[in-house]
Amino acid sequence: MNPSSEPGGGRSSYLSFMLAGEEYAVGLLRVREIIEYRPVTRVPGMPAAVQGVINLRGSVVPVVDLAVKFGLPPRPITRWSCFVIVEVALDGQQTVLGLLTDTVREVLELGPADIEPPPAFGTRVRLEFLRGMGRHNDAFILLLDLDRLLSLEELLKLTAASEEAPPPAPSQAPAAPPAPEAPGNG
Repeated sequence: MNPSSEPGGGRSSYLSFMLAGEEYAVGLLRVREIIEYRPVTRVPGMPAAVQGVINLRGSVVPVVDLAVKFGLPPRPITRWSCFVIVEVALDGQQTVLGLLTDTVREVLELGPADIEPPPAFGTRVRLEFLRGMGRHNDAFILLLDLDRLLSLEELLKLTAASEEAPPPAPSQAPAAPPAPEAPGNG
C-alpha cells in the first residue's frame, strides 16, 4: 500500500512544491508540517546539499536543499521559501528532515490512472528517486520517493562527494631537480 493512500479510495494525496522552476510532490502522509524559512545553522563537514540544522520546538532538524542534491546551484531565498518537514526511514528509524523549497503549491489527489512511470530521460532527478509522474491539470509533476532520495546511503554519498580531493598520488610527485649542466664547448 502506498504510504499516502487513502483507505478504500485508491486515490493518494500529495503535497506539491516548486524547486528551481519544476514542480515536485511527496506523499502527504509523509509531511509533518510546512514552516516559513528561518536561518539555518551550518554544521562543519556536511555536504553542500545538507544546508545545516534548524531548531523546531526544541528538536534539531537537518535541512536538505533538494535542488543542490539534484546538481543545481543554490537559489536565492525569497519570501515564499519554506521548509517542508517530512518523515523518512533512515537506517530503519523514522527521522524528521526539512526540505528547502522555493514555494509550496497545493495538495493533489491522484488516482492510479493519473500516475505514469518515470521517464527514462529528461529529468534532473535520477530514476530510482522517482515514484512516477503525476498528471494534474495538463501538466506532469515528479513524484519523489523520499525513502530512496534521503536514505542513509544517499546522505553518505553526499558527504563523500563533498570531502576534499585526496592528496596527489606518488606518481605525481615532483620531478628530481635537473642535473647541473656539464661544462661544454659553448
